[in-house]
Amino acid sequence: MMPNNYNSFDEIDNQLKILSLERQIYKERIKLTLKSSKMNFNAINIKNEIKRALQEQLLTFVMNNLVKRFR
Repeated sequence: MMPNNYNSFDEIDNQLKILSLERQIYKERIKLTLKSSKMNFNAINIKNEIKRALQEQLLTFVMNNLVKRFR
C-alpha cells in the first residue's frame, strides 16, 4: 500500500496520484453497480407486471367459460 516514509516530494505526489486514480475507479464501480441494480429492478418489475396481467387475462377467460357452461 503506502510506504510509511517518503524520500522525496515526488514519491508523495506519485502516491497521491495513485490514490486519486483508485478513488475514481471505485466511484465508477459504484456507478456501474447502481446502474445495474436499477436495470435489474426494472426488469423484475416488468416481469411481475406482465405475469400479473397474464394471470388476470387467464382468470377472466376461465370465469367466462365457466359462466357459459352453467347457463
